[in-house]
Amino acid sequence: HFPGMSIFIEFCHGGGGGSAPKMWLWGTTLTKDTTENRELFVRTTLRELVVYIVFLVDMCLLTYGMTSSTTYYYTKVMTDLFVNAPSDSGVTFQSIGTMDDFWSYAQGPLLDGLYWTSWYNNQSLQTGTHSFIYYENMLLGVPRVRQLKVKNKSCKVHKDFEEEISDCFDVYNEKKEDDSSFGLINGTAWQYHTEKELKGSNHWGMLATYSGGGYYQDLALTKEESAGVLANLNNNLWLDHGTRAVFIDFSTYNANINLFCVIRLVVEFPATGGAIPSYQIRTVKLIRYITTWDYFIIGCEIVFCVFILYYIVEEILELRIHKLSYFKSIWNILDVVIIMLAIVAIVFNVFRTIKVDKLLGNLLKEPSIYADFEFLAFWQTQYNNMNAVNLFFAWIKIFKYISFNKTMTQLSSTLARCATDILGFAIMFFIVFFAYAQLGYLLFGTEVESFSTFHKCIFTQFRIILGDFDYDGIERANRVLGPIYFFTYVFFVFFVLLNMFLAIINDTYSEVKEELASQKDDLQITDLIKQSYSKTFMKLKLKKEKISDVQKVLRSGSKELEFKDFRETLKEMGHADHEISAAFSKFDYDGNQILDKEEQETMKQELEEKRVVELECSLATTMAKIDVVMEKLGLQDAGKTNKKDATGKHLTIRNEVKILFFFTVLFSYTIDILLILCKKLLYPKCLISLLLTF
Repeated sequence: HFPGMSIFIEFCHGGGGGSAPKMWLWGTTLTKDTTENRELFVRTTLRELVVYIVFLVDMCLLTYGMTSSTTYYYTKVMTDLFVNAPSDSGVTFQSIGTMDDFWSYAQGPLLDGLYWTSWYNNQSLQTGTHSFIYYENMLLGVPRVRQLKVKNKSCKVHKDFEEEISDCFDVYNEKKEDDSSFGLINGTAWQYHTEKELKGSNHWGMLATYSGGGYYQDLALTKEESAGVLANLNNNLWLDHGTRAVFIDFSTYNANINLFCVIRLVVEFPATGGAIPSYQIRTVKLIRYITTWDYFIIGCEIVFCVFILYYIVEEILELRIHKLSYFKSIWNILDVVIIMLAIVAIVFNVFRTIKVDKLLGNLLKEPSIYADFEFLAFWQTQYNNMNAVNLFFAWIKIFKYISFNKTMTQLSSTLARCATDILGFAIMFFIVFFAYAQLGYLLFGTEVESFSTFHKCIFTQFRIILGDFDYDGIERANRVLGPIYFFTYVFFVFFVLLNMFLAIINDTYSEVKEELASQKDDLQITDLIKQSYSKTFMKLKLKKEKISDVQKVLRSGSKELEFKDFRETLKEMGHADHEISAAFSKFDYDGNQILDKEEQETMKQELEEKRVVELECSLATTMAKIDVVMEKLGLQDAGKTNKKDATGKHLTIRNEVKILFFFTVLFSYTIDILLILCKKLLYPKCLISLLLTF
């Protein structure tokens, strides 16, 4: 129990007093008793939907406002420069296959890409000590080259080869990492530094997960000095048998578009020999608020925070009412997930802003140090990913407000009903699926890249289902078992099991659709909207009266009028399902969904009586309005004497038109009433004489 919580809850309920609490601000279908009142349920849901749509629009603006297509082009130009650019010997980063290739790349395309000091006509850029890549992107600090090694004797040589092979360097493992000094001994490149000392973090590579420590060398501010540093490392055999990974890290900033590009080039040297290059380029927006659009986004962020507070209070109230049963609904769990992700995003946003300001401050004081934006770029990427996932859940949540609609219910009911069957089938499906996955891994894993690991086999088999496969590679790997594997997998998984899965869903969908068709129609959101629409246009006399519509249906019907025909005709005229059902069931005394001749006559008689009453009420209303108009006309006549004759004539004509309009309306209503009375009394002669009189 928190101090003041009772006061807060009382405020949320609309204050003390009254037998029933008034939750106007936080009124939801879970805080109001809507079980017996369908209209209240629909109205409350509609209100929730409107509020939620405002929240969703704000969330979309916030999420999309933090990114743009410019990030793609920034990433692309950096990829072309540092990954695809060839050396004099034709070596690109992607084609590195040996240690010699690595040094050719590092002393060629890497240095050429990092240091831009002159224009294309050899005129100096005059940018001081800073390099501006592509003339626009400032190199922040200096690049860093780091390597990780494993110890010698970290693996065991078979006794038959002990005399020929004395060294053994195992695959990379953090426990087997070499931390002893080597080579020239002095300098950071030859001495081991822990992850904590470097303030680094793990990296998930192609072959292993590497620690953030190791042996590192920071390059210089100029190309010439950096070339000398790399030449020194190369000449003194910085890379050797124990090297398992080399990292090249640097960051750039483009002031034109306010984006940071944090680049990590990784070359892994497996125990098999050779080299496996990979790269990671993260283009992120770390400085948030500069332009007018950025300040608009900060406004959206404030609104977003207000909405999150609003929904936190709403969830607390619902939890207070429903206790643990609140978590029985998947939609309530989704609400909690969205709120939790939003809170984490808000906290990280504040943390990121403080951290970037601090890092940039240190960098401006010492421009020759390594600018470690890797940590921030990683978490900014995770922040963007989290926002993307949260926005996805937010869009899915719309189904919460529209799922009670009959059409939308078909989807949720189908999935809920066939869940047990699908679960049972899924067990059988994945037994067969994983059996084929291990078969493919063992048969083709040594030769086919898409089967080289077990998890790749799983995704490859999903691709085969979608028609994307490398049959030639399978056949080359095993000319006998390859075709057998492929044929049997496609037959059993694609043609049999997958179609059984679809059959379960189709069969359940047909059952659900048939049941919903036979159920009585409840009040829907669309009906509520149609009611408002009808009421508005009835007031403007732009829509016909309901009684007239029903009378038309009765006049066009036969001796027996079925509910289906009655409903379809009135639906075309814009009436709601619940109104149609109520009108029909009132006169369907035997409940057989058919109005016989006697029941139709009863309906006609009551409708005519109602029409007479409505006409009398309309006439009385019209008379009252005319009295008001005549009173105003009298006031206008009193003021005519002080005006010009032309103006007086104009007002007189306008008043005469109003009076003429009144008598026309009165005449129309009189004819209508007399015709109905004559028809009701069944006096044909009365009708004829009445028509002749008028």
